[in-house]
Amino acid sequence: MKTPKLLPQGLINALGTFIYTGAVAWLMFNGEQFFGKATSFVMPLALLLLFVVSAAVTGLLMVGKPILLYLDGAKKEAVKLLFYTLSWLALMMIVVFIVILVIK
Repeated sequence: MKTPKLLPQGLINALGTFIYTGAVAWLMFNGEQFFGKATSFVMPLALLLLFVVSAAVTGLLMVGKPILLYLDGAKKEAVKLLFYTLSWLALMMIVVFIVILVIK
């Protein structure tokens, strides 16, 4: 993968992570409306399973392609893609914090 294509690929990876975490956060915020109040161990079990699946999905979105690049011998590109993805995600996080401060 050429370096100019790494920056947009990092953005795509970060957007996927952002959208997925946003969906999970929305589900957790509105969970009681959908599933009712937790009355047994099933709800904590479901949340822990969601946590495990989320770790796998976000891990795949963040480091899946860089690992493939690294294993294919494109070590510099792999590190650059990981850096670009983390940079885009950090920028999105800063924007979210600014939005929180503005609407507070």
